[in-house]
Amino acid sequence: MVSATTVVRGTAVAAALVSLLAVPAHAASPVPGATRVDASASALPEPDVTGLWNVLRTVRRQGAPGAMARLDDHGTVHWAATGVADRRTERTISNADRFRIGSVTKIFSAVVLLQLADERKLKLDAPVNRYLPGLLPDDRITVRHVLSHRSGLHDYTDEMFARTVPGFEAVRRKVFTYRQLVNRSLSKPRTTEPGGRYSYSNTNFVVAGMLIEKLTGHSVHTEYKNRVIGPLDLRDTFYVHPGTKIPGRHARGYLTPDAAGAALVDSTEQTVSWAQSAGAVISSTSDLNTFLSALLGGRLTSRAQLAQMQRWVPSGTNQEYGLGLRRRQLSCGIRVYGHTGAVQGYYTYAFASEDGKRSLTALANTSNNGTVLNSMLGAVESAFCGKQAKARPAAASVERREGTGPGRTLRPNAD
Repeated sequence: MVSATTVVRGTAVAAALVSLLAVPAHAASPVPGATRVDASASALPEPDVTGLWNVLRTVRRQGAPGAMARLDDHGTVHWAATGVADRRTERTISNADRFRIGSVTKIFSAVVLLQLADERKLKLDAPVNRYLPGLLPDDRITVRHVLSHRSGLHDYTDEMFARTVPGFEAVRRKVFTYRQLVNRSLSKPRTTEPGGRYSYSNTNFVVAGMLIEKLTGHSVHTEYKNRVIGPLDLRDTFYVHPGTKIPGRHARGYLTPDAAGAALVDSTEQTVSWAQSAGAVISSTSDLNTFLSALLGGRLTSRAQLAQMQRWVPSGTNQEYGLGLRRRQLSCGIRVYGHTGAVQGYYTYAFASEDGKRSLTALANTSNNGTVLNSMLGAVESAFCGKQAKARPAAASVERREGTGPGRTLRPNAD
């Protein structure tokens, strides 16, 4: 039986009143040589921490074994967690737990390529085939098209996870090469002409991983570590491919089968080789907030490359996509910047204000549950709109191709 224990770190929880602990935050260290952007966003409403807490309780009722969130706000931290990290032992979930972040990985890959552009080793408007000769069937597909999901490359995961649990079990311990994944995509028709409409595809960020490794001569693991993880001292962030385990203390992930009422599947241990540079990073709520704050604060790229990252194209209701980064307009009109991640057993929302001074990461340790995914948008609304957040129809919550992994066809009312 799953424990109903609720944990709010460092506070006592009364039955009728819930408060989240506020403590000083530790600022991320700047990357030497990077340009700091001194942009300041307009004043944000006070976060609605009670509303945030209620979202976590809601997603538990909707089928998530556990849920947690951390909000860093101009030097103050609010965090909360409810439910369990492990259904077998009934260990309570905590913001100290690591987890698989799915498509939030795409921001890491984009940052590395933008740093390479800063170093004049890459041109965003150059054809991918200039750097990876013969990889793609169309020389018009540029690096920018790949990073903004406008290449037209088919998303191979559509077929891979057409049946959720069997699809996952078929690849759980499998190790793919990048080229094998790209070849799966190329066996299908393209979705648009190069530079055409936005069409989300994990294939794009597999190509991004190939570019990183070709241009640096190092693995994606090494480049993430040397360029992002190490400089920001992200102690909970790892790229372990093709290892199957999450290092240290972590939340286990639970995949919801397609059949209603079927038992959840523990999907924690897997290679995530089907995603790699599109979705295989492991992190924590603290590290993701540090990462987004550093990125939007101008501490990871030059001002010019951060501006390139924020050249937006429409990507769904109230959303736009840049280069590996999403901008989302909330119900109160405020825009937030980040990504979501869906990988078997985990749903992540990671967003920050324009200046990076307020950041939120929320996690539910389940996936293939569209109701949970839609509800988690409420955590972002509470964190950035506060009590000004307005209820929205579920149809406006999540676009169909937001994250890596299965469950997209099961999202009710998805765009």
